[in-house]
Amino acid sequence: MNTLPDSAMKLSSLSIFFPVYNDWGTITSMAAQAITAAEKITDDYEVILVDDGSEEKTQEILTFLESRFPQIRVIHHEQNRGYGGALRTGFKEARKDFIFYTDGDAQYDVRQLLLLAAAMNDGVDVVNGFKIKRHDPFYRVVLGKIYQYTAKLLFALPITDVDCDFRLMRRKIFDTIELTSNSGTICVEMIHKISRQGSKFAEVGVNHFFRSSGKSQFFNFSRLYHVARDFSKLWLRLVVRGEGRNAKA
Repeated sequence: MNTLPDSAMKLSSLSIFFPVYNDWGTITSMAAQAITAAEKITDDYEVILVDDGSEEKTQEILTFLESRFPQIRVIHHEQNRGYGGALRTGFKEARKDFIFYTDGDAQYDVRQLLLLAAAMNDGVDVVNGFKIKRHDPFYRVVLGKIYQYTAKLLFALPITDVDCDFRLMRRKIFDTIELTSNSGTICVEMIHKISRQGSKFAEVGVNHFFRSSGKSQFFNFSRLYHVARDFSKLWLRLVVRGEGRNAKA
């Protein structure tokens, strides 16, 4: 496991957000670890929990966290908008100079945010994690590798692992791009658009763990058709037609 740095870059301010969909079993510890990590790298931070239409049990936990911790703010979607919809809300609601996000299902260790902060410097706009080893069922590992290499080839992505949702970014990069995807293809859309505008990337290896709560909305057999459809439409829009090259969010 990576050794966390004794010190990381002090960030001027930081928004941490988690897309949450029925992650009742993990989100409390994730939020607590986010607060602990944030306090080591900045004096000005917020934690945003984007509830994407979760069931009542998860909503009750989110309400408790918001009432207990002044740093936490909960945004509710009355209906599920998909992973992309949850991320778009998180980026829109973030108020600080830097944004860090990861999923609320504890497949990543939030404390490794310190590794990303250590790699952030004046010449870097995005620090993207990559999974040192993916801990998922075999079929998800295979599907993930196919998706990762296909996306990298078709969209000329500058990073190793577009499927690793463990990212630290400067908020200002979203002043000049507009994200439209509602599914998990938003990650490909985001990295492609950020890269196209000339932003600089750094990469850091992070640990990945088996899912202990919640349910994937992206890589599962019942959704393969929808993923392929959304991926193809995105490629046609961004690469073939070149849409949004000069768009501003």
